[in-house]
Amino acid sequence: METPTQRMLKIGRTSIGLIGLDIALNRALAQNIPVEDISEHLYQEIRDKNYIPPGMTDKYKTALEREYRILLGLEIEENKDLTIRIFGTGCITCNGLRDAVIDAMMKMGIAADIDMVHEPDEIGRYGITTTPALMINGEIKSAGIHPTPFQLEEWFREAVDN
Repeated sequence: METPTQRMLKIGRTSIGLIGLDIALNRALAQNIPVEDISEHLYQEIRDKNYIPPGMTDKYKTALEREYRILLGLEIEENKDLTIRIFGTGCITCNGLRDAVIDAMMKMGIAADIDMVHEPDEIGRYGITTTPALMINGEIKSAGIHPTPFQLEEWFREAVDN
């Protein structure tokens, strides 16, 4: 018997942990369920094991279909998710920037992919000479300083609105 585990799924700008999603995806793949039927199928599989807020059914179904498309290697629509890179050696200041970024995202209720870049050669390829440095959606926002929580929120707002 398969033991359901939690898997993170982006619903809009929020990451949600869903129990049993991996099992449901693998079963759907084994049954060769067509993409046009998958959102309803996966929704039925996971809804009893997870809380789905009222009015969010369509967003969940869209996110479930997206996961299945990724699993099949099909093209997916590009979304405007935030991508954050933090450059640094892994020192306490760099880790503090990461924690501040996570705190600001939690306060704003947004999700993002966060990459920590520690390799000096890769840091240099971006033209960064002082760390910690913060890049949001490909744009260097700060280097050598620790931005304030207000500044982080402002940058995130700009990135989400663009």
